[in-house]
Amino acid sequence: MASVTQRIKQIKQPRGGYIKPREFSQNQLVDSTELSENENIHASLVGGAVDYLTRFMIKTPVEDAFKTTIIGGAQIGKKEMAIYLASTVSGLDSESISAACKLVGFDVVYRGQPGLYKPVEDIQPDEDTIHNIKTLVNRNLAFLEGYGPIIKQGFTFEGGYTNLITAGDGDFLTKDTLWDFKTSKTAPTNKHTLQLLIYYLMGKQSIHKEFDTVENLGIFNPRLNIVYRLSVSDIPTGVIEAVKRDVVGY
Repeated sequence: MASVTQRIKQIKQPRGGYIKPREFSQNQLVDSTELSENENIHASLVGGAVDYLTRFMIKTPVEDAFKTTIIGGAQIGKKEMAIYLASTVSGLDSESISAACKLVGFDVVYRGQPGLYKPVEDIQPDEDTIHNIKTLVNRNLAFLEGYGPIIKQGFTFEGGYTNLITAGDGDFLTKDTLWDFKTSKTAPTNKHTLQLLIYYLMGKQSIHKEFDTVENLGIFNPRLNIVYRLSVSDIPTGVIEAVKRDVVGY
């Protein structure tokens, strides 16, 4: 029993990976805002805040955008605190971004690692970090404006899980592309590209009919402001079958 990311850590990929990152096309987007080199909270908190704030800013109700964090808070007896923090999220002002960062601190509980929880009261993003999060969310919104519309977001894969993979959730679907958002400082790795392929395969097996029209795998990294995309038809059939059998367990 494992999540998608845990399963990827368990297996050894062929040399270079099942899907080499260089096989993805790249499109560099441009804006006039520079990011600060300094952030004072963990990268996973920044990434989570950017993810959930992006969902909120595209009109997702706050209780849905931050659903996993509220559940995580409830699991350790801090549901009221989580609900209060969510109620203070209203946009991309400093208070909202600070609250979002605190909320993401509950995610480790939801994702089955309560031993890693640290008091969210101690999460205090500074001005540089808040500036970066606001910039990254705005870049996500600009990306979605150009590559959307979104037809499904924050989805799981009911009907697609196996004995090897029992959890995992995707970011965004447009009509023809499965998108994963990354806020890392480096280009995608073969772990990221395999994660996308697994999501695609599980999506095709799932109850979600929106996957019927998906033809591409895509990654957007707002920190690098680069769009990466690959047509599924360009992935060798042998690779897809190997991942189905040896990684996912179909």
